[in-house]
Amino acid sequence: MALNYIWIGFFVVAFVVALVRMLFFGDTGIFSAMVSSTFDMAKTGFEISLGLTGVMTLWLGLMRIGEKGGMIQIFSRVMGPFFHKLFPEIPADHPVNGSIMMNLAANMLGIDNAATPLGLKAMSQLQELNPKKDTASNSMIMFLVLNTSGLTLIPVSIMVYRAQMGAADPSDVFIPILIATFFSTVAGILAVSIYQRINLFNKVFLAYSAVFTLIISGLIWYFVSLPREQVGIQSSLMANIILFLIIISFILLAVRRKVNVYEAFIEGAKDGFSTAVKIIPYLIAILVGVGVFRTSGALDYLMHGLGSFFSLIGFNTEFVDALPTAFMKPLSGSGARGMMIDTMNTFGADSFAGRLACCFQGSTDTTFYILAVYFGSVGISKTRHAVVCGLLADLVSIVAAISVAYIFWG
Repeated sequence: MALNYIWIGFFVVAFVVALVRMLFFGDTGIFSAMVSSTFDMAKTGFEISLGLTGVMTLWLGLMRIGEKGGMIQIFSRVMGPFFHKLFPEIPADHPVNGSIMMNLAANMLGIDNAATPLGLKAMSQLQELNPKKDTASNSMIMFLVLNTSGLTLIPVSIMVYRAQMGAADPSDVFIPILIATFFSTVAGILAVSIYQRINLFNKVFLAYSAVFTLIISGLIWYFVSLPREQVGIQSSLMANIILFLIIISFILLAVRRKVNVYEAFIEGAKDGFSTAVKIIPYLIAILVGVGVFRTSGALDYLMHGLGSFFSLIGFNTEFVDALPTAFMKPLSGSGARGMMIDTMNTFGADSFAGRLACCFQGSTDTTFYILAVYFGSVGISKTRHAVVCGLLADLVSIVAAISVAYIFWG
């Protein structure tokens, strides 16, 4: 229901802004531009879905090998106690635990192409456990918010963009992004836990959280100790080695258990195309709403208003120049990436705004895109508190990124 109101709001606000621009500023071409944006975004939505087909075919095939070979069950046993606290509705030995672990690992390594099909696989398994097929279950919401909060340990793509834009040290945003995304994820988990009345103050959850914190601290220490020019190289190498080790372990364990690896891959891969087709209408719907909102100029007016407000109350407004990336990120991943690049191009890759825009881009994920794709793939229309919790995590990531940016570069 919340997504329904937000989608309608995109069009209503866009219409009002466009009408004001036409009547008071003589912008007679605004409605033409908005109509054009609906066609452009519909095409973009289809192209994204089409592009996902091959990747989903690959990873759903690999996941089936992992299931038949037993590796997914191993992941489930390792993470079972932790996931049982976050997802009390999921049976301890259910294979979805392994799928969730694989999806989160891909996200943390910054491997988006692998994370999406793995996430769709997990959502499909969660739907099998869902008693109300049109309504998001508690487990679905927790899983989705973990994705939208965007915990990223190695932001490889952002460091690549900074290098291309001429940053003196492309990796100088690594630690700030890690800190901001950590706060975002914690906020998302806390928000969902409050809604679902999950008790996080227990020995199992605290023990696992301590281990995760140590791992993140170790990564920070390791990359801080590297020469600056090696951070991007080492992080990319680490992500790709871990990913390929996972693939090889799937295959070798399946061979050990005398699984026909090729047939298992084909069996899983067949689901890739059908899943990609299912998400097309949901993805086009949200992208068209975002496109109209952006083209109308509503986002620009919002940024200008915020800048004036913070200036009026005496705040340092250096961060306002980077806010378009923050506000676009929940709506469109490609749009936020474009905003980040535009900010670096306008103010400089090593400017405060340029670095902060990179932190915004790396500290959270595309909330409405994930809502449309993940819930759309299994026919969920009633999202309950998913939107509220996802946007709260986004808000915390924005505040954390701004705070960290002032500490590092202010």
